[in-house]
Amino acid sequence: MKQTLQLKLAQHLTLTPQLQQSIRLLQLSTIELNAEVERMLQENPLLEKADGDEDARPAELPLAGPARASEAEARGESGGSGDDGPGEARAATDAAASTEASDRSDYDDYSPGESDWSGSGSARDDDDDEHGRHPQQAATSTLRDHLYGQLAVLNLSLRDRQIVAALIDAVDEDGYLADRGEELVELFPEEFAIDPDEISIALRFLQSFEPAGVGARDAAECLALQLKAMPASTPHRAEAIAVVSEHLPLLAARDFTRLKRLLHTDDAGVRAMRALVMQLNPRPGAAFSGAAANYVIPDVVVRKQRGIWVAALNEAAMPKLRLNRIYADILTRNRDASNQQLAAHLQEAKWMIRNVAQRFETILRVSQAIVERQRRFFEHGDVAMRPMVLREIADMLGLHESTISRVTTQKYMLTPRGTYELKYFFGSHVATDTGGACSATAIRALIRQLIAAESPAAPLTDSRIADLLRDQGIVVARRTIAKYREALTIPPVNQRKAI
Repeated sequence: MKQTLQLKLAQHLTLTPQLQQSIRLLQLSTIELNAEVERMLQENPLLEKADGDEDARPAELPLAGPARASEAEARGESGGSGDDGPGEARAATDAAASTEASDRSDYDDYSPGESDWSGSGSARDDDDDEHGRHPQQAATSTLRDHLYGQLAVLNLSLRDRQIVAALIDAVDEDGYLADRGEELVELFPEEFAIDPDEISIALRFLQSFEPAGVGARDAAECLALQLKAMPASTPHRAEAIAVVSEHLPLLAARDFTRLKRLLHTDDAGVRAMRALVMQLNPRPGAAFSGAAANYVIPDVVVRKQRGIWVAALNEAAMPKLRLNRIYADILTRNRDASNQQLAAHLQEAKWMIRNVAQRFETILRVSQAIVERQRRFFEHGDVAMRPMVLREIADMLGLHESTISRVTTQKYMLTPRGTYELKYFFGSHVATDTGGACSATAIRALIRQLIAAESPAAPLTDSRIADLLRDQGIVVARRTIAKYREALTIPPVNQRKAI
């Protein structure tokens, strides 16, 4: 068989390092992106943060425009297996070709003093002291410190003080003792020779401390301790102590009929007793937990401007990056083989700057498309949410569904109605009698409204809610109502009934 040379022209889908980085940055949350940027700042000397308003990017971008490298990247994420359609392969190939062409011209594009890539030239370490400072937080007392402070003022023997201190160490953050009588004895070494009566006495001391209810071993004991700490003249105090000590499951199940029979009282007495119990705190130690609140940083802010809802990027969530002028000047003057490592860092820095800007541009395009499709939600709330799937936005912007999925995961939108994850605006639909569709989010909002307006003495059952929705033209099965109600953390009808 004779060997010959043949020329063959074919398209091949390749994921370049820049495209791989673009995919990774697109699916990161804002916190993860900031962590990635900080890592790059530590590893790459040519990358630095821009101070003040320098290198600020525009907050609003047009929706129309060509598909970006992240789209080609998302479509070609399976590699060059050839399973993708010709359109997707062509988009990825074009993006990769344009990226490689721009990379080859990096040195030619750069000149000292250009505003696009120039930096201040100051070393990043100059501002380390300023940026490294963190606002000091006021010292907060823990529950254990609070209990130790009360123990210090008691006139106890050294042995009794040690036993109470050991019990304090066994109290969890909610104020409960997880161990019971004989288990508490095991907290002490055998040579200490602890008597169970000593444990009981120490436990009484602990349970007399503030906050009331601390040192309890279960919820019933915790509530009973708080009731006993109230003045004896408190109305219905005795009935409340009897209920929480012996009949707490009945109160939780709202079995008011049996409670009236057990307490030998009427509806008014049960109602007053229940109101007294509802004032108690089942987690007395929670006030000392000192758990820091976690705040969501929105990526996009939605405002109404001249009667039109417009999405804009949140500048506070956008890391502002630039090239270090000193190193860039060195590379511009000396392009020999000895600077290959700096040249590689320059390439990585430019990729990072471009991909970060491209990430936020893609987020803004998707967000604006969502705002245009869900305009009625911003005007009227959840009840006006329309059904929408990822493919609608993908077709609208000429992107791939996987790109939309990445953009809407762990990205948040600040609106006049609150802060929502972008995925919140997508949901399944339920058919209506008129042949249209109703969003599952809108149905959940209607269920919440119906239950909020129900009579406490005669709450709505799931079947009744389904009938009321059917009267409005929304056909929903009873089990679907139950599923949506549970998703809204609304208890069933027997637990919503009030006396």
